[in-house]
Amino acid sequence: MSFQNILLEKKENFALITINRPEKLNALNKDTIQELHDAFKKLDRNSAIKAIILTGSGEKAFVAGADIAEFAHFSVKEGSKLARKGQKQLFDFIENLKTPVIAAINGFALGGGLELAMACHFRIAGNNAKMGLPEVSLGVIPGYGGTQRLPQLVGKGRAMELIMTAQMINAEQALAFGLVNYVVPLEELLPQCEKIVSKIINNSPVAIGHAIKAINAGFKSNEKGYAAEIEAFGTCFGTADFKEGTTAFLEKRAAVFPGK
Repeated sequence: MSFQNILLEKKENFALITINRPEKLNALNKDTIQELHDAFKKLDRNSAIKAIILTGSGEKAFVAGADIAEFAHFSVKEGSKLARKGQKQLFDFIENLKTPVIAAINGFALGGGLELAMACHFRIAGNNAKMGLPEVSLGVIPGYGGTQRLPQLVGKGRAMELIMTAQMINAEQALAFGLVNYVVPLEELLPQCEKIVSKIINNSPVAIGHAIKAINAGFKSNEKGYAAEIEAFGTCFGTADFKEGTTAFLEKRAAVFPGK
């Protein structure tokens, strides 16, 4: 299996996936999402792989967001389909994988990038990491599970503030909020992840898979929340605010929203 947008490196008993679009700050597009799905599916079926580390290429970004140019002109129907397909194909898929997935956040994890990190089972950040969900500045909302997973991790109040202000936070703030488990110097990011992996692989992979399923089950009372997010995300694509927000982004200027 060959990939154009990601790198897959298999170690003795774990794997490293690197999103490799440095010229786009590793932004997610449909091809990258498909490749990530294929890679995770393949690794989860490999009994020799006991854990997976996910990171971005370079030092600037884990994933700086979704590739806005790819969906800036979508209709409401296309927007809803984008969120529904992406959640099923990658974000929910990773969350429910029986193989533990650790996000190694190097640099920016914004929008879809933070949503991807939150779908992983836990997160380790380099000290240069910056995280946030800036979607409302584009006239849309997080559509890959962000409105559901962020409150689960940091609490409803902090999630409301972070989403409504489109604020970026640094690694230390993310640690204080409970969004990441550890913050380490960038050069120690992958070694720290591998250190944790070395502990995971000593334990029963079958039991770990069941533990992941059981822990996730405790948050399933909000399954309708994901459906509500998909509907609201798609609705945003039919608004003047979305058109202005994405156009301003692509034109590299400040957005001037029409308002309610």
